[in-house]
Amino acid sequence: MAAKSKLGQNFLRDPQAIQRIAASLGDLSSRTVVEIGPGKGAITELLAARAKQLIAIELDRELAWNLQERFLPDRKIQNVTVTRQDVLAFDFEKAARDAAQPLLVVGNLPYYITSPILLRLAANARFLDRTVLMVQREVADRVTARPGSRDYGLLTVTLQLYGSSEPLFTLPPEAFVPPPEVHSTVFRWTFAPRFQQLSIEEAPFILFLKQSFAQKRKTLSNNLRAAGKPSEIIAEAFAATKISPQIRAEALSLEELASLWRAVSHS
Repeated sequence: MAAKSKLGQNFLRDPQAIQRIAASLGDLSSRTVVEIGPGKGAITELLAARAKQLIAIELDRELAWNLQERFLPDRKIQNVTVTRQDVLAFDFEKAARDAAQPLLVVGNLPYYITSPILLRLAANARFLDRTVLMVQREVADRVTARPGSRDYGLLTVTLQLYGSSEPLFTLPPEAFVPPPEVHSTVFRWTFAPRFQQLSIEEAPFILFLKQSFAQKRKTLSNNLRAAGKPSEIIAEAFAATKISPQIRAEALSLEELASLWRAVSHS
């Protein structure tokens, strides 16, 4: 079956990588696992042998049909559910409720929709335990970046709000069929939302982050002024937090950004 480029299909064929991805999720014997984009099922069968329950979400009609035929309930493997659906519409809350526990998630994310999927997972963080995801190497660099680095930005701090991430390994194009034009990195994201710890409110703080990183070349104070924050409040907030008003958002840690938000919001 030929891959469909419009769906960002690049099928993993490296047996060692498949084993490493499954192992990176940990013990699955009592867990429900959600697989995003199982494709031809390279990882699916291995997960099915290890997990208590496996939900495979596949958007492609033909691939979903083939997977459903392969894992029919009357076959030897009876713990797999294949759903033909856009992952952005998948009900993680219901799946976690049915499992009576937070979910584990694994997937080779299509490059064209990676960020929306990551943000969708973040929005459902309270229903998730951890994920092991394969993305374009440049995206993984952004997700796991540190303050002050070239890759550190809005996506980095937004995902950090919901837990910690770590790169695991990188695969060359030839590990896939057809080979993409880029390298791919597998990273693990462990969910532990930090809103209470940082004393911030979810929606207002995320809006503050979007305003802070709106223009990369601008200072943080200029971005906040462009967003309509009064100059006197901005000046007072920077003074209270002892943060330089000339600094750019990408130079600040999540903790520093949270302290500045608190100062701006309480002025």
